[in-house]
Amino acid sequence: MADKRVTFASKIGIVAAAAGSAVGLGNIWRFPSQAADGGGAIFILVYVVCILFFGIPLMISEFMVGRAARANTAGAFNKLASGTPWKWVGRLGVLTGFMIMGFYMVVSGWTLDYFFQSISGSLSRVGDLTAHFGTIQANPWRQIAWMIAFIFLSAFFIVSGVKKGIERSAKIFMPLLFLLLIVLAVRSITLEGAASGLNFLFRPDLADVKSTLFLDAMGQAFFSLSLGMGCMITYGSYFNNNTDLAKTSIQVSTLDILVAILAGVVIFPSAFALTANPETIVDKLVAGGPGLLFITLPELFNQMPLSMMWSALFFCLLALAALTSTISLMEVVTLYLHEEYRISRKKSTLLVTSGAIVLGIFSSYSALFFNVLDIATAKFMLPVGGFFICLFVGWKLKRNLVLLQLTNEGELPTRAKLLKPYLFLVRYVVPIAILSIFIYGLAG
Repeated sequence: MADKRVTFASKIGIVAAAAGSAVGLGNIWRFPSQAADGGGAIFILVYVVCILFFGIPLMISEFMVGRAARANTAGAFNKLASGTPWKWVGRLGVLTGFMIMGFYMVVSGWTLDYFFQSISGSLSRVGDLTAHFGTIQANPWRQIAWMIAFIFLSAFFIVSGVKKGIERSAKIFMPLLFLLLIVLAVRSITLEGAASGLNFLFRPDLADVKSTLFLDAMGQAFFSLSLGMGCMITYGSYFNNNTDLAKTSIQVSTLDILVAILAGVVIFPSAFALTANPETIVDKLVAGGPGLLFITLPELFNQMPLSMMWSALFFCLLALAALTSTISLMEVVTLYLHEEYRISRKKSTLLVTSGAIVLGIFSSYSALFFNVLDIATAKFMLPVGGFFICLFVGWKLKRNLVLLQLTNEGELPTRAKLLKPYLFLVRYVVPIAILSIFIYGLAG
């Protein structure tokens, strides 16, 4: 029998946990590369607009489904639309979260590996960082060891429970993550020549506008907020009745934007200041992905005084960002097993840990398997999940239930004014936006 559902203990815990789920490696490696490709400041402006009009309404929808049902992602849809095919939307979210863990844990393991290389000083002595990273990727046992370490670290907080594990870790890790970002950003902008990077990042240039700018920014907005994979529905089920869903969504989105922009402030000024080939640095940033984090940036850090310290701080930051996301991903699947199959939290965590290790082993041995998980979730499952969540809230849920959730059963009467514009967005605007991203992803 499942235990009585607990809720987060404080407003700070709610925002920290949800922001921790949203903030991840995508903010630190995907956002800078997207910004570089989209012309810097122009991309940031469009990205913020996309979060306001598309990301926040979808986040409110996920919080709403979770809190209204007080159940795991799959159970929530089944409870709110019992006996209908809508239950498969929730199950898709659980499966998506599980599959993302299969490759995300491997990348997270790389962050731990590089952190310990940084503090030992061995990374600063590497001559060819491209070959070094290739050697790590060609060594499955090394990847598996670090991947397992990261999975067990995530599982520790999951098995500790909602308040003592998830909420407490978020209240510690999120402030620490921001502190590290600020320290690294200050160091970056004090480098000689950093102004060129700041100009690129914050000075709009219409000449850099691409035809795909809007779709790229919209895709990044959905990707960076961790929508469509069940995390926000799961965490929403832990919200108490006094939680203002609209305000919380705005706060979480704001923190997510701040992390992305701070990551840009860390990366762009240092990249422009330290590169010996300024004409090619934008191309390197556009390439993004693991190469940016594990090759380009270490090369830049190695040119700085106290390179060991700055490199260690950066990879500690990456590990924290990854950990806050893996905790939420693991919780989605753990809570599903715990509630749907009446398995204890400890046993559910053990099963999820075992499954994640199996997928991680396959991903460590096979780049093809790694890429299949990545592409299947990012280009197919996340957009499909987000699309149907919008349709569910916009068209299936009773209008009165939506109003009660927005206003906290009448305790926030001013939120009633949001009902019509909110429903318009989730019924028409956001689904069309997600469908556009989906088609664009297929074409790419």
